[in-house]
Amino acid sequence: MKQAELGHLESKIMEVLWQRGELSVKALALLLDRPLAYTTVMTTLDRLYKKGLLERRKCDRAFHYSPKFSFREWIRHRAAELVKSLRVGASEEMVASSLVDAIGKHDRTLLDELERQIREKRRQQRGQP
Repeated sequence: MKQAELGHLESKIMEVLWQRGELSVKALALLLDRPLAYTTVMTTLDRLYKKGLLERRKCDRAFHYSPKFSFREWIRHRAAELVKSLRVGASEEMVASSLVDAIGKHDRTLLDELERQIREKRRQQRGQP
């Protein structure tokens, strides 16, 4: 998967495709929250395809597009890229500590979930069920 920053329209299109699955350009254009020209939607889908985020298949004379990755896989990739970029010039401990601080300030439930996931990962690494 290529590193891909998404613009506003690209993000909206990906949201619709993650919710609905495979769609034609025409069907997708009808599902967007604002009216857009067919060619605008088609060009944006082609850009997302070239970024490696979409698959497409020919159906009669039109392409149908679907996400190449699930939303969860996309988030995991983006998080990994973010951590990788933060580690440049900073220790792993500094990055982890900053992440925990930021999460703790905004969402106690998420902080609890992070703690649960850390315990689970430790169990897996020790080979425990």
